[in-house]
Amino acid sequence: MNDGKGASNKTPRRINSTLVLNTVRRRQSISRVDLARACGLQPSTVSLIVEELLTNNWLVESEAIKGARGRRPRHLSMSQQRCAIAVDIHPRQITVALTEISGHIAWQSVFSLPDDPRKAVSRLTAAIRKVIQSHSDRRIEGIGICLPGRTDPNAKDLIFAPNLRWPNVSLRAKVARATGMHVEMDNVANACALSEVWFSENVPVQDMVVVEVSEGLGTGIYVNGAIARGKGGMAGEFGHIQMVEDGERCNCGGRGCWETLASNRAAVRYYSESPGAQKNMTFAGLLRLSITQDPVACTALRKMAENLGRGMRMIAAALAPAEIVVVGEITTVWHQFGHIIETEMQRHPLASTVRLRPAYDGASARLRSAVALVFGKTFPQA
Repeated sequence: MNDGKGASNKTPRRINSTLVLNTVRRRQSISRVDLARACGLQPSTVSLIVEELLTNNWLVESEAIKGARGRRPRHLSMSQQRCAIAVDIHPRQITVALTEISGHIAWQSVFSLPDDPRKAVSRLTAAIRKVIQSHSDRRIEGIGICLPGRTDPNAKDLIFAPNLRWPNVSLRAKVARATGMHVEMDNVANACALSEVWFSENVPVQDMVVVEVSEGLGTGIYVNGAIARGKGGMAGEFGHIQMVEDGERCNCGGRGCWETLASNRAAVRYYSESPGAQKNMTFAGLLRLSITQDPVACTALRKMAENLGRGMRMIAAALAPAEIVVVGEITTVWHQFGHIIETEMQRHPLASTVRLRPAYDGASARLRSAVALVFGKTFPQA
């Protein structure tokens, strides 16, 4: 359905319903007339589908636009009643949020992550149940979990999470059993790649790599219209490719990995090693200092940006994606450091045609990704 054409008469109505809903989702607000034109469907067909989607609370219809001549058109948009619970796991904290299908984050809470996985899961499920109880007026379709590690594509178990330091945990099954809800779980970079496709205003690109920059550094590879999983779900670990021989020790056990040079923690390390640095600096604090043009903070973030760009050369050369999308807090200062990343990346001749950009909502992309995880299978892109 990416070509915007409607299905034939022999195709089940649900296919056309998916097309209609995806079109409204991407346009955010659209009249029935424009919707029929965009979908390539008869107005009568669109009207029937829209009425069904309105009845089932997938869509809402706005009041007539004031000032319009003749018959005032009413615009369709996604219902705020349809939501997903987002769970964003970091090495030190967990964020639980209620995310509307439009991507708007209606509510969120952050709590520290216990070292004991059993206590962490218990605290997480209690937080989720509290969200469900306190938002009983919403229709919560499921739970989307993104985590800093790789999951088995079949069993959906956590199998590789060097920064989380958890053993293999059946997290998805435990959360589903404790909450009674449908649960989808994926590596944060993969989830953010799906989110970029889901929230794209236009027909999504078929080849893209998401670089997720946080305490660690992960990549999600979206190729030929699907996430590249690899054997055992391990595709995309560019962050653990060695870039410096005998460099800093990485949590994966190696030395000099890209992650040790270009992650948030690397930037904090660069800052702490500099004369005149403040004690107990955080990455958020570094960003605040850089906005005031603090020279020590800017130097640390510039070094991080240069190393990000150098690592992206290998992605551009190895995969030749249409674009590389950056997710993470670093996107909040993209106007200061984005050009440094791009300049370093494009030093490789094979990177000259690769578009580099920050995610549409880089700072909250991890929470928005829950929508793509939960609703993506209900409303496929193809």
